[in-house]
Amino acid sequence: MATLQLASWATNLTYADLTPGVLSAANKSLYNWAGCAIGGFAFQPAPQIALNTTLSTFSGPPTSSILGANGSISQGFADAQIAAFINGIASHVDDYDDTHLETIIHPAGPVASALLAIAEAYGPVTGPQFITAFVAGIEAECKLGLSVWPEHYDVGWHITSTTGSIGAAVAVSKLLGLDTLHMQHAIGVAATQVVGMQEFFGSDTKSFHIGRAAQGGMMAALLARNGYTSSLQGLEAKFGWLHVVSTHENATAYFGQLGTVWEIEKNTFKPFPCGIVMHPTIDGAIQLSNETHEKELSVDDIKSVELRVNPEVMVLTGKTDPQTGLEAKFSIFHAAAVGVLYGEATPSQFTNEVVKNQTVINMRKKVSVIEDESVPTDAAYVTLEFNDGTKLEKHIEHAKGSIENPLTEAELKKKFMEQTSLAIGEKRAEKAYLAFTDIGNMDDIARIRGMY
Repeated sequence: MATLQLASWATNLTYADLTPGVLSAANKSLYNWAGCAIGGFAFQPAPQIALNTTLSTFSGPPTSSILGANGSISQGFADAQIAAFINGIASHVDDYDDTHLETIIHPAGPVASALLAIAEAYGPVTGPQFITAFVAGIEAECKLGLSVWPEHYDVGWHITSTTGSIGAAVAVSKLLGLDTLHMQHAIGVAATQVVGMQEFFGSDTKSFHIGRAAQGGMMAALLARNGYTSSLQGLEAKFGWLHVVSTHENATAYFGQLGTVWEIEKNTFKPFPCGIVMHPTIDGAIQLSNETHEKELSVDDIKSVELRVNPEVMVLTGKTDPQTGLEAKFSIFHAAAVGVLYGEATPSQFTNEVVKNQTVINMRKKVSVIEDESVPTDAAYVTLEFNDGTKLEKHIEHAKGSIENPLTEAELKKKFMEQTSLAIGEKRAEKAYLAFTDIGNMDDIARIRGMY
């Protein structure tokens, strides 16, 4: 009875049920998502191509904001479906978004993108209402992901989008006040829109998955609200979502934890805009780059860069010769090279220009990878060998941004400001930060776009 169990729990969830830890995690997840959406829209072509393709052709009255867009209402707003779609793409396109490490789901994108669009179009919606619905959606997609992990991911599904459409449906259903029966139908309509495969990592289509999940989940809730029917066992039936997309499921155990074990409290935030399994290597490479300069050695004299990592790293990020910035986000060779050469890994190191830089190409060719099952996915061993035989070594036990080594509040704000300042200017970025960190106190979420 997984569908009924999830719908019943979400329907009955109240703001008072949310612990201080959950509220804090929700706040961080929301403003991190907003920063990624604003920055991603401005500097990646995918969100703007999608907006230009859909806005005039398909859009209805402009009720909902495109977070990173500037200018007039005709440029910065769209109908709720397109706004959810574009913000979903923009929030994920830089691969800088939040990560639930147990499932590698990036949970905020599909849920928050759908919720904001609906809150603006169907409001007024208060901050507590918005956050309660947001948490319901996050818990839904992460519990669902745990239920089919790792088989679902290993076969090639993009788990953020396959679970994200259902999370968005639960969240929007909650915000619209649907009862349990109607939410079951919404879950079913969302489940049948399963979208996203790993083949498309490194292309614009990867972020399309998240935009489509937000859009599809929203549509599912709106259809269900108006009486559109689905299977009431859309998740657990023999030919339902759980059994079709995975050879293994354990929904009973994980759904039984709803409201007691909060997945949003396990959410983490990326310090580097690329595949999460590369972060330990980047962390180590940056530290060794700093050590190289401290010891007055030269990166020009590096003979080789040796990595010892979990085999999953090569499965997901084994691109040896990336040709674009998006492909580089899934190249452990590029990640190690820029970490060593630049001593940092920001969106600026994952551009087409840097990918084609000859110095970077030469360093990528010096990188070799040893796969080792004994190395956890959030760990790495990085060794630099110089032409004179000098070796520098670094073992990263837990990468920066992991649960054991999380970004601080100051680092999260710095990340937000760096992305948004380049897009909308420093003054507006500061106003946006103040607005999105204060969502819980708002009496109408629709005011937020006018605050920056």
